[in-house]
Amino acid sequence: MNTTNTNTNKDLNVESTTNRYAQSYKKLLGEIEQAKNKIAAEFREVVALNQKSFQRALNEAEALARQTDYPHLLFPSLAMEKIQTVAAWQTRQQSQRHSVFAEAA
Repeated sequence: MNTTNTNTNKDLNVESTTNRYAQSYKKLLGEIEQAKNKIAAEFREVVALNQKSFQRALNEAEALARQTDYPHLLFPSLAMEKIQTVAAWQTRQQSQRHSVFAEAA
C-alpha cells in the first residue's frame, strides 16, 4: 500500500513540474509578444511600407533567440537589429528610386 502512495506522489510531482514548465513557456511567449508589439509601434512606418520584410525580421529574431538559454532577454535586441536592417534597406531602396526618377526627368 505504501507503493501506491509513493507512485501518487511521483505523479503529482511530475504534473506539478510539467505545469510549471507550461506556465513558464506561456510567460516567455507573452514577453516576446509584448516586445514585438513595442517594436511594431516604434517602427510603424517600416511596418506599413513592407509588412512581409518586417514579419520575416521578427520571425528570424525569435528563431535565433529561442536557440539560446535566455530568449526573452535576447529577443528584443535581436529584433531591433533585424528591424533596423529592414529600415535601412528600405531607405536605400527609396533613395535609389528617387535617383532613377530624378535622372529620368
